[in-house]
Parts: sequence; C-alpha cells; structure tokens
Amino acid sequence: MDIADAFYNQHCLAWLSHAGITPPEPFSNRGMDWLRTFGGGLLTTCGLTHVGGPDADAHGERGLHGPISNLPAEIESIVQPDPAAGRMEMSITGRMNQTQVFGPHLQLKRTVSGTIGQASIRIHDEVTNRGNAPVPHMLLYHINLGWPLVDEGTDLLWQGPWQLAEGKTGAKIFREGNNFRKCPAPLDEHAGSGEEAAFIAVTPDASGQCTCGLHNPRIGLAVAVRFQKKQLPWLTNWQHWGKGEYVTGLEPATNPPIGQAKARQQGELIFLAPGESRTYDLAIEVLDQAVKINELLNNASQAD
Repeated sequence: MDIADAFYNQHCLAWLSHAGITPPEPFSNRGMDWLRTFGGGLLTTCGLTHVGGPDADAHGERGLHGPISNLPAEIESIVQPDPAAGRMEMSITGRMNQTQVFGPHLQLKRTVSGTIGQASIRIHDEVTNRGNAPVPHMLLYHINLGWPLVDEGTDLLWQGPWQLAEGKTGAKIFREGNNFRKCPAPLDEHAGSGEEAAFIAVTPDASGQCTCGLHNPRIGLAVAVRFQKKQLPWLTNWQHWGKGEYVTGLEPATNPPIGQAKARQQGELIFLAPGESRTYDLAIEVLDQAVKINELLNNASQAD
C-alpha cells in the first residue's frame, strides 16, 4: 500500500533507489536490513511501533524504521472511476497487520484515493490496536522526491524551528550561513552514505494544517504536502545529494525519527490502548499554475 512511481505529465516526481520495487520481506527488521528493501518511491511507510535507527532496550530490539513497509497488504476494496456516469473518484483500500504471538498486534487500514482531473493523491490511515495490552506507536511518512522535480536550484519549502538529527555533528548543510532550503549540485561528500537531516517542529496555519513542499522554477512545477499538526506534529527533511542517488525526503511523523527507546526515555512515546485507533490524513498535490504556486510559497514560508 505504499506508492512507488509517480509522474505529472512528462515529469517524474519520485526518487527510486537502485533496489527498485521490492516484494515484502517480513523478516527484514534487524539492524539496517530495511535499507536492502528500501526502493524509495513517492511514499514508504515507517513504523508502526518504531521510527529511526536500530535500537534496543528492556522492551526488545528494533531495526531501522520498523517492519510495516515490509508487510503485505490484504486488499479490502477498489473503487474505479466512471467518467461517463459522472463518477470521478477512485480509491484502493488495504489492511496490514503488524503482529506476533505474545506480542503487539497493530493493524493499519489505508485508503489511497484521487479524483480524475485533480493532480492530488490523498492518503487516509487508521491504526488500531487489535491486541489486549497497550502498544507503543510511532509513524512516519517517508516521501522521497527526485529528479527532475528535485534539481540544482529547486526550493525546499517548510516552516518551523529545527534541530540537527540526533547524534550528528560537523554539519555541512544544516548550519548557519548555508542555504539548506535550496537544492545544491551533487556533492562529492555524499558519495556512498553521505547525508544530513533536520528535525522540524513544523508550524501550522490558523486551521492547524501544515504545508511543506518543493518548487522547481525551471520546469514550472511545485509539489505541496499537507497534513494536520495534531496528527503529525513533526517533519524531517532528509537530504542526500549523491551522484546518481540525488534525493530529498519530506517526512511528516508522530515523532522525530529518534527511535522507540529514546522516545520512551523522553516521555514522548505514544501508547495505544486495546481497541484504540488513531487516524492520519495526508495529501500530496502537484501545482503548475502561478497563482497556486505563489499561494504555496506564501503558506510554506521559508522564514522560521
């Protein structure tokens, strides 16, 4: 139920890793195993009980970004559009179960929908604790954007106070005096595993909606990502400017990706009671009209 390729007319929007589209591998949940199956794509889901690097504590061991993106989905329904009858809506709904005997049982029910004639994808998620004991819960939407949308000179649009990702020192991108909101040319220091990320306490508008995105004036396109602060109060901006692996991620989340153990220590870990559900709504929209692009530039101000 994640989203791989995405195009707007002739322009690709998403970044795909060299792994490409991989089948679910449910036991890829130790250490850095997640990277072997990380195909990138417009959306990769992280969670449902852990987001961040591998960690371990008295409550167990957890691999990078959790198992949910490696679990197969059971398709519940597909709604096809019928333009001749005036029905322009389309959707697909599936369920995934992150569960084990004597362990947590979380269910993710996802609906991905759209409307013919509108360049927007909507994601509605419901996470439910189907077990009989409280369960930790963390969720992150790994939105991976690539060339030609992401290119040298593309503007990164987000608003809010930020901090460097946990454990990182010697920042070359997210530092005073560097314009980290404009995509650079490929960087030699990002060959291999070079990367940087910032954790952003994203700023909402008066209605509680958060907006972030990208704008590439060369091709006249922008992408807006919209979500609710009360559902997803954090945003991570991942930047990896390697040659042939040129990508930036906009990642709304329940927590910054610091891992379950750290979130627990800081008193920020969410717990779902038996039968309890949480819902999340996310929209990804492509803009090509100057008026709409200017609205995005104003709403996702580059001022902190």
